[in-house]
Amino acid sequence: MTLTGRHISYWIDSTLPSSYPTLSQDVTVDVAVVGAGLAGVTTAKLLQQAGKTVALIEADRIGAGVSGHTTAKVAALQQLIYADLIEQHGEEKARLFGESNRAAIARLADLITAENIDCDFERKANYTFATDTDGLTKVKDEIEAAQRLGLPVSFVESVDLPLPVSGAIVMPDEAQFHPRKFMLAIAATLPGNGSHVFEQTRVQTVDGEGPCRVITHNGPTVTAQDVVITTNLPILDIGLYFAKTYPKRSYIVGGRIAPEQAPKDMYIGVGENYRSIRSTPTDDGGTLLLVGGEGHKVGDDSATDERFQRLESYLQKTFGVEPAYRWSTQDYISFDKLPYIGPLTPAHDHTYVATGFSLWGMAKSILSAMVLSDRILGIANPWADLYESTRPAPFVTATSIQQNLEVGTRWVGDRFKGLFDSPDSVGPGEGKLVTHKGSKIAAYRDDSGQLHTVSAVCPHLGCIVAWNQAENSWDCPCHGSRFSCNGDVLHGPAVKPLESKPCD
Repeated sequence: MTLTGRHISYWIDSTLPSSYPTLSQDVTVDVAVVGAGLAGVTTAKLLQQAGKTVALIEADRIGAGVSGHTTAKVAALQQLIYADLIEQHGEEKARLFGESNRAAIARLADLITAENIDCDFERKANYTFATDTDGLTKVKDEIEAAQRLGLPVSFVESVDLPLPVSGAIVMPDEAQFHPRKFMLAIAATLPGNGSHVFEQTRVQTVDGEGPCRVITHNGPTVTAQDVVITTNLPILDIGLYFAKTYPKRSYIVGGRIAPEQAPKDMYIGVGENYRSIRSTPTDDGGTLLLVGGEGHKVGDDSATDERFQRLESYLQKTFGVEPAYRWSTQDYISFDKLPYIGPLTPAHDHTYVATGFSLWGMAKSILSAMVLSDRILGIANPWADLYESTRPAPFVTATSIQQNLEVGTRWVGDRFKGLFDSPDSVGPGEGKLVTHKGSKIAAYRDDSGQLHTVSAVCPHLGCIVAWNQAENSWDCPCHGSRFSCNGDVLHGPAVKPLESKPCD
């Protein structure tokens, strides 16, 4: 199967690599922030502005994780959310949700203006559109719910897209931007006067409570009064956030389009095969059209190349655009539709988390930074109670029961996969589970014929990994950890690689 686009995020491809040092000696600061995506970078900035010394610690590079692989819509209208929020949480909490996300957009705009950051920030209308009768009913229900909450939404019969639409809800004055340009610019303001930025520094764990010790794989530690964990899903299992959410991957393709033909605003469809659409200016004066979708639970589909192919075909047939980029990302879906922002547990008053952004992480990252920085600074925040991270988990919803049953089923059932296959059965370009000397092995043979073999057991909580064909990675279907074909950690919550298992 031939895919056209280059396999790299446009946001990363269009920015220079960052080059901050690795942590090489013990450091003491007021606050350590683990994870340098949008939530982490912004939290560090807000705390530094308030006079705190900070250490921003990243296992890879600034903005190279989930925040660098998003469609980068900064939105309070998040597909279809408000009707469900009212039903599940009531009007007052739904109103606070809308208010807080709109405040996050305004705070991002203020930061960009104050720091004079060139990150292609643009105010845009945001549409959720339907293409059939069932979708139109849902759109109209969402309009009614959002208007009850006082949100400035309205109904339109058509949108600026070359496809038949039965109707849409629109919210004006939302935003889009280049996320990595923003994150790099903010990170550059942090070092100095007792604050630091460290890259290529993977955190293993956090010990203690005020002061806390952030222990890294490199050896040195960071001592801080408070620690903020912004690693998509917390790398610390205390608090059971892996059981309060589930991981979902989604895919994006992009291609150059004539500026006069590009859709003017931000769009997302409803229904199982929805598409997310926006364009972005490029530094050479052109325009790149982005189309996302094809989401699925991590590890549930090995033929991920087919998902890229469907998006590339949509880009070509709907817009007449040839694919230039393709990439994927993942996020964690909260069972009650609200993110978890606050203390790690009731007993951890100085270790904080932000997770469960449910595919809308741009506004929620800024929102998390606002809530967490206020909490650390002792400032009352109007939305802290709504997103309280230690609230009772909704383990009895249909979705949570299904997802956690699937985890248990896979933990047991996947151990029988590859039981009678040997490493010799793996063909070029193929990854599969095999058995060697009684051990479960994740085996991949590259195009040159070299075999790469690692343990198939995820070091997080012992699930069996699954092969991702399009990205040559081993993905854990239980909690979303991802590893390279050589076992290196690509995505947490795992902090240790897959164990090497030579099959000599």
